[in-house]
Amino acid sequence: MIWTTILMAFREIKRNPMRSSLTMLGIIIGVASVIIMVALGRGAAFKITSDISSMGTNLLIATPGSERHGPTASAAQPFKQDDVRIMLRELGSVAEVAPAGSLGALLVNGNLNWSSTVTGSTNAYFQIRAFSFELGERFSDAQLQSGAAVCVLGATVRTKLFGTQNPIGSSIRIAKVNCAVVGVTRPKGQSSFGMDQDDFVLVPLATFQRRITGSTDVGVIFLSAHDGKQISKVKSQVAALLRERRRIAPGAMPDFNVQSMEEITATLGTVTNALIALLGAIAAVSLLVGGIGIMNIMLVSVTERTREIGIRLSIGARGREVLFQFLVEAMALSGLGGIMGILLGLLVSYVAARLMHLPFSLVPDMVVISFLFSASVGIIFGYLPARKASRLNPIEALRHE
Repeated sequence: MIWTTILMAFREIKRNPMRSSLTMLGIIIGVASVIIMVALGRGAAFKITSDISSMGTNLLIATPGSERHGPTASAAQPFKQDDVRIMLRELGSVAEVAPAGSLGALLVNGNLNWSSTVTGSTNAYFQIRAFSFELGERFSDAQLQSGAAVCVLGATVRTKLFGTQNPIGSSIRIAKVNCAVVGVTRPKGQSSFGMDQDDFVLVPLATFQRRITGSTDVGVIFLSAHDGKQISKVKSQVAALLRERRRIAPGAMPDFNVQSMEEITATLGTVTNALIALLGAIAAVSLLVGGIGIMNIMLVSVTERTREIGIRLSIGARGREVLFQFLVEAMALSGLGGIMGILLGLLVSYVAARLMHLPFSLVPDMVVISFLFSASVGIIFGYLPARKASRLNPIEALRHE
């Protein structure tokens, strides 16, 4: 009897293919929307995480902050070379320290020019920031100590000033200083924050301080820890050392900031997860709309088939069998719509991820949840019409025209 009831339900769906298709369309769009939104959101989150990882391994960044003078605030004193030397000497958990300073400058090669960022640092900068070399090599110890007029180009600067030519041994002008190119880094591409990671020129820190800025100040200190699991401990040690060096009283607000990539990743992860949940919730509204569509069509179907229901009830069919038949119809519509929505959502999210240069993130948990939710929609919104059909009076139903 149950199998017969199921066959009758599917036969009724096949009898009205256009109406059944339009009824499923709401579920298809709802399920597909949820999968697309969540898949693209997770793909964006993965890309942001990988971009942060590409900025450096076990990375800590120390920068001067601001100091308050009553109601006003001013820029704090920059770091000094002594701060860096003491970090290397006293912090055994720190693997590398790279003092750095940066400013914008016009780069010139013959009749070609390009505005970029000039950074002064040491060879530790390449290791901490995970830069490898495509051409040439790092600075020599002699070049670092003497402040030689040499530079390493990022991939973008190399393309803008030299095209496909090999720039090693050539000279470019940075502001008023002519520098010989000794290396070119491998391209990293654009980050999720819209920054071109290859648009820079690196010179020895001594060169930057003596020939470009005329100051011994250090604008930022990059550090890497020996053990990535102890980033928090290393951060506390760096902060304590800087408080001592800058004579900041216990409990007073520091005039510097120490950030780790873990903190940045965690913060962005919280934001992206909230956005993914919001997008999923917005898309799920269309599932409710699809469920209302199923209820509407099933109520229409009950009205159209009142006489048929009366005949079934009058020849001995039980009310629960009629209830089961209409519930099966509603579940079949929502279940088929859910399967088609899953396939459509996976296809569209894959294509969209490729077009947006995001990693495609298959979300099996969301696929299962979407299908179960679509089936639940069929049960919930199909119950009222099914209950109405099962409670019809056979005599009154037979009189219905």
